[in-house]
Amino acid sequence: MISRGLSGGGSPATSVPRALEWKFSQVFGERVPGEEVQEVDIISAIEFDKTGEHLATGDRGGRVVLFQKTDAKDLRSRKELERADSTTVKHPEFHYKTEFQSHEPEFDYLKSLEIEEKINKVRWSNTANGALFILSTNNKTIKSWKVLERKVKKVNETNLDLATRLSNGNLAGGNLVTSPNGHASWGINEDSALRRSGSIKDDNYFLNRTNPLRLPTVLCTNEVTYVARCRKVYGHAHDYHINSISINSDGETYISADDLRINLWNFEVSNQSFNIVDIKPTNMEDLAEVITSAEFHPVQCNTLAYSSSKGTIRLVDMRQSALCDRHTKIFEEVQAPGTSSFFTEIIASISDIKFPKGGRYILSRDYMSLKLWDMNMESAPISTFKVHEYLRPKLCDLYENDSIFDKFDCCTSGDGLRVATGSYSNLFRVFGVTPGSDEATTLEANKHPTKRFSQTVAKTSRSLPSFGRRGKKANESSATDTQVGDQDFKSKLLHMAWHPQSNLIACAALNSLYMYHA
Repeated sequence: MISRGLSGGGSPATSVPRALEWKFSQVFGERVPGEEVQEVDIISAIEFDKTGEHLATGDRGGRVVLFQKTDAKDLRSRKELERADSTTVKHPEFHYKTEFQSHEPEFDYLKSLEIEEKINKVRWSNTANGALFILSTNNKTIKSWKVLERKVKKVNETNLDLATRLSNGNLAGGNLVTSPNGHASWGINEDSALRRSGSIKDDNYFLNRTNPLRLPTVLCTNEVTYVARCRKVYGHAHDYHINSISINSDGETYISADDLRINLWNFEVSNQSFNIVDIKPTNMEDLAEVITSAEFHPVQCNTLAYSSSKGTIRLVDMRQSALCDRHTKIFEEVQAPGTSSFFTEIIASISDIKFPKGGRYILSRDYMSLKLWDMNMESAPISTFKVHEYLRPKLCDLYENDSIFDKFDCCTSGDGLRVATGSYSNLFRVFGVTPGSDEATTLEANKHPTKRFSQTVAKTSRSLPSFGRRGKKANESSATDTQVGDQDFKSKLLHMAWHPQSNLIACAALNSLYMYHA
């Protein structure tokens, strides 16, 4: 039974969904052992569209690759289907569709700054007339792309040169004739009759008639090709690196966020945007935090949330003022006295936020954990899921090799009952968020995701806290994380996406795209 409390309203259900058993589904760009991965091929963004029919990935080389859901048909006969006890539910499968170069490396001569082509985010917008629309961004420039399907046309007939015609000696509508002086020419039957009658004696007449004007015949084939066209370029609006783009539920506007500002765009206006959030201080020495992620509410087109490097999430209402310098709510977990250290603020920085289904909750990912926030409870998250707590004693090493600054994505299932995020050694974890659920599964991005782990990680039961206990840090996971030995900090699973309608997860391990179903 689905918990209504985690999907937008109502009281939570008493029953807890069973833990899912994850299996390998597909892989694109699988590496052979020892193969060296090129920097430009590393995947840097993943996104499903709203219908789940298409998947887009962006890489560090500025390319966007599109995948389309395969129409899997049950080819069993009617008698075989009648004998079957139940119809087998097939998980979605995808095939490669097309790719295009979205961004190129640039150089800002005014600031003497190189702008790399790496795709930071890709987002699907509404489709129209069978065409796909995609937003992609690098550090400075956002582009809107339209992907069209075109049938391949081939030229069936065309004019051949005279030498070819004479060598073939046969074309429809004429005869190969030889003049008295030995010149061969191509003439129609009427010209041959004129020669025999002696009406025309000039051989050039026949040579001029050998190459009549013909229109080539073009035939449409069953082959299909895809054409990507850049509709709009939204540039020159950010002084700092763009970290987020999010499309509004109204389908007409979207936001883009950098370290200090959030801009509101209209899809049809590329030369103007409205600055709705600006946290830049008058004196940059007073800068205390930066914006790390921003996301529109999935239902309320006037509401958006953005996170900061201090571990806070601010909710703003665009109806209050043109410049949303005042938040309506701030979600912040207060640190207990005496628990702070040099690394406290670094690991508290939120790298990604998402709204689960319905928009009542906010999912955030900081360096060490996933947190689920209730929109009606600002003082503490209702659930904390520890991703790799066993790395806490190694924070000094992580700081020295810069791994502590890695930014992991988070994602949520279409029904809002589960969340997932990545870790090191190409591991990722799936948690159940239903009250009372103890689901916490660790998988590895390869063809045998559970081979490394004999069983799912046990977790203590959790329940939604009552609003009367707002001051207490409730519903926190106290499970012991799975020890996986020496960590490979170069093999990190940063980017993930969950299919909006099925239990299918797509995750990127360097240049390989793995998919798992349950």
